[in-house]
Amino acid sequence: MQRYFVPDNQQANDRIAIGGDDYHHIVRVMRMGKGSKLICVLSNGKTARCEIEQITSENVIARVVEWIEEQTELPIRVYIAHGLPKGDKLELVIQKGTELGAFAFLPFLAARSVVKWDAKKADKKIDRWKKIAKEAAEQAHRSQIPDIHTPLTIHELIEFAKTMDCRMVAYEEEAKRGNHQTLAAIFQQMKRGQSLLAVFGPEGGFSNEEVDLLRQHGFFSCSLGPRILRTETAPLYLLAAASYQFELQ
Repeated sequence: MQRYFVPDNQQANDRIAIGGDDYHHIVRVMRMGKGSKLICVLSNGKTARCEIEQITSENVIARVVEWIEEQTELPIRVYIAHGLPKGDKLELVIQKGTELGAFAFLPFLAARSVVKWDAKKADKKIDRWKKIAKEAAEQAHRSQIPDIHTPLTIHELIEFAKTMDCRMVAYEEEAKRGNHQTLAAIFQQMKRGQSLLAVFGPEGGFSNEEVDLLRQHGFFSCSLGPRILRTETAPLYLLAAASYQFELQ
């Protein structure tokens, strides 16, 4: 069944109203009608198996058949902070990172980011990122859509990190030195429900000053194995490793 995220205020008793782009997708793309089945997920993560009862000019009215329990979220909350990369690489990270269970994405303005953030186009860009995350969350049968933050400076990122249980920075020099134990040690000390802020550089990596600054504020510098990964690959490796550690063992 198709899955749709619906704001909490669209639910009243056992009826859920679906509008906007999802209305168009249900009616025009999927060509559903009265009696069709779908899954609705509210903002608080509550999930319901529903049946379409009525289609108006603006909303699809679905009746809740049953509330269902799902366990599709990573047991730890992984925040992906990514130095702004070129092209559509961040879109790929958001899409695939959402499928792999990321809790939130925090783009930041790294010293070696070639891309410069255009404040005039900010709202449009962030809306696109949010749409990508929403569609990926629906495809992956998640019960939450990851948060997408407005790009931060590294100092704002460090301030944000104070709210996290654990902090790490993926640093290729650790891989070159053969120091591959830190990430496993971080995972082993973490408990379910805790948060991890994982920081990744853009194509050119981090400056020495950035790495030193992050370390001074409690970030562990980590290798992601002996191979040097592309900027868009590294966050996905981290999320896959977290899934193995906390979901498959």
